[in-house]
Amino acid sequence: MKIEENFLINRYSKAKASAIAQGLAKKGHRVHLTTTDPATHLEYHIRNDQKLITVSRIDPKVEVENYKNEVIQQSADSLDEEGLAYLEEDLRSPCTEEIAVFRAFADIVEKTTEEIVVIDTAPTGHTLLLLDAAQAYHKEITRSTGEVPKSIQDLLPRLRNHEEISVVIVTLAEATPVHESTRLQEDLLRAGITPIWWVINQSFYATPTDDPILRGRVYSEKAWIEEVKNKSQNHFAVILWIYEESRE
Repeated sequence: MKIEENFLINRYSKAKASAIAQGLAKKGHRVHLTTTDPATHLEYHIRNDQKLITVSRIDPKVEVENYKNEVIQQSADSLDEEGLAYLEEDLRSPCTEEIAVFRAFADIVEKTTEEIVVIDTAPTGHTLLLLDAAQAYHKEITRSTGEVPKSIQDLLPRLRNHEEISVVIVTLAEATPVHESTRLQEDLLRAGITPIWWVINQSFYATPTDDPILRGRVYSEKAWIEEVKNKSQNHFAVILWIYEESRE
């Protein structure tokens, strides 16, 4: 069975990961929906009768602690007190969280061979630099743990496989979100990962409002929608602003 994972990337996605998951489920696909934001309650956006969707979350704090403990336990017998102190200091670097979270990603994808995986995440520049140099990533894992997990070995090439992975950038029609998303796309392209769609979320431009203040907001969005149109090569969608996300 051919499985395609859809990665929703960027902090402006909110309930859009849930919407994509539900759309796939309506077509009869089994879906695993997960997020790296512990504060995001994806299950609130999933219908209670939707049995084809599994919801989980990756808590970076939990993953980091598990990863640190595992690395220290594996190295305890081969390092002296000074070496362990150096290792513990090294594990406090930002790179540790990136490795721990990425490993959790890889584990989820590896275990869900009969589902479409939808991941709502906002990878940092450090993650993308690691992806951009897969061998460096492998080297970092090997240095800290002595081995590269098979799940990570398998996932890195899959992220570049356009037939298996779909990347969607979700943004807002505002200056900062569009600029951040543009930098994200540049990093992804440099890593050999091509976004297939951009989505402009919570847009007043797409609403039929006659309110003069909101019309001003509509006018201000036009330039940024045009910018997204160009950046995405016209592969974009605009979702109107609504008061409450639909649960249907």
